Amino acid sequence: MEIQSPRRVLAWWSPNPRGILPLDALRVTRSMQQSARRYSVRVDTCFVDVIRGCGDPSRQGAWITAEIVEAFTELHTLGWAHSVEVFDREGQLAGGLYGVRINGLFAGESMFHLQRDASKVALMFLVQLMRESGMTLLDVQWRTDHLESLGAIDIDRDRYLALLTDALETGPT
Repeated sequence: MEIQSPRRVLAWWSPNPRGILPLDALRVTRSMQQSARRYSVRVDTCFVDVIRGCGDPSRQGAWITAEIVEAFTELHTLGWAHSVEVFDREGQLAGGLYGVRINGLFAGESMFHLQRDASKVALMFLVQLMRESGMTLLDVQWRTDHLESLGAIDIDRDRYLALLTDALETGPT
């Protein structure tokens, strides 16, 4: 599906296979556990800062445009898009992630870090929140080497659609 805008074409991707991170498969290393102790984590306190961190144009493969920031900020205002933010001991944003929640689904869009392991700590916190609230599907879209090292796997479209159906039927808690 493509949405035409006066400025550019915004494409919607549905990869097959699809990357997911099973909530019981997150690989947490000793160094990640140690890093988690150095940070504090919050949710939805600085959404725009997180999406802008993810969209830093100096990052390799940068794809988050001003239009995407605007659209997701509106989704955040409406209560659909959320951020997990990681702060260092001085209160500086060290990293985070954002995505869209619909019932039992969290569709992760992007993550970033300015300090060691900060995005991984955000992911650890997200998985914990999802488990505690009964959510069932963490969609990471693409299985990158980095996400695979954390436990992400590829599944085919039929399996993804079955998991998605189940997640969408899971009511919010």
